Amino acid sequence: MDVISNRQLLVRVRKYVRMVPFTWSAYLAYWQLRVGVERRRRYFLSQELVDFGAFPQPTLEEPVSQLCTANQLLSPVFRNWCRDMHSPARFSRKQWEFAYILQALKLTGVLRPGMSGVGFGCGREPLAGLIAQHGCRVLATDLEQQQAAEQGWVDTMQHVSSLEGLYTAAEKFISRENFDDRVQFRSVNMNEIPDDLEGKFDFTWSACALEHLGSLKHGLDFIKHSVECLKPGGVAVHTTEFNLSSNDDTCEHPSCSIYRACDIRQLIGELEASGFIVAPLNLNTGESQVDNHIDAPPYSMSPHLKLLISGYAVTSIGIIVKRPA
Repeated sequence: MDVISNRQLLVRVRKYVRMVPFTWSAYLAYWQLRVGVERRRRYFLSQELVDFGAFPQPTLEEPVSQLCTANQLLSPVFRNWCRDMHSPARFSRKQWEFAYILQALKLTGVLRPGMSGVGFGCGREPLAGLIAQHGCRVLATDLEQQQAAEQGWVDTMQHVSSLEGLYTAAEKFISRENFDDRVQFRSVNMNEIPDDLEGKFDFTWSACALEHLGSLKHGLDFIKHSVECLKPGGVAVHTTEFNLSSNDDTCEHPSCSIYRACDIRQLIGELEASGFIVAPLNLNTGESQVDNHIDAPPYSMSPHLKLLISGYAVTSIGIIVKRPA
């Protein structure tokens, strides 16, 4: 099953699995067993990857601006966040993105009551509800309904247009009363962040949304504009697609752009020149057998850390940016 094109079916299946006694426990046990098998299996790279140089293995215990790698998904930190998300831990880069964002927010001290955050391109992800569960005030945003439908986000259940849709992804870990009290929704085009959001939030985030803004430049400009939403001392955490096959050629299409190391380094330089603090860049691509697997269409649920897009091997990268106090 292609987990990207069959999101609606997967959501329905998971909902019914939860309703049948003992089925959810069996589902969790299945994934624990499967991950153990995948961890021990031998995988071989199907194409050569760029050598970005010597970097230490990245961790979720102390996240910096880093790539998704298998060792992070075997850590207690990752498993704990998956448990909070009511999702079985597996070799999934989407789970990694959520855990990475949550862990970065936690370690910077903003995941607590009294803090406020804005999420961009939230879709039906669980982050707005999880963050609100920690006592934060959240403004969740997504593209206006008609524009999202034209771009195919509505049909694939990757778009949200109301609090009701957001709560569907959060109902397992926050009460409706607390959700309605702490979460607001607003339609926002990430290419046109409204001026009234500037300087209002303790944190901001997006999970693999900025690569869909039209071009490489659109996505980089979004990050630079998003950090303007921060109060002094605030933090932004964003994830996006990263090109493992080339630091020269890449995919740049209105529907998806894949960022190269040179693009990320350019972004970091521009942010630092503007006075922002960016967590150090770690381009370690992973050192385990699972890190050798490049998932090809139709994509599977696991292992899905690296995947093939338009002929390029791609994974997720996370970037942490802080506005000086």
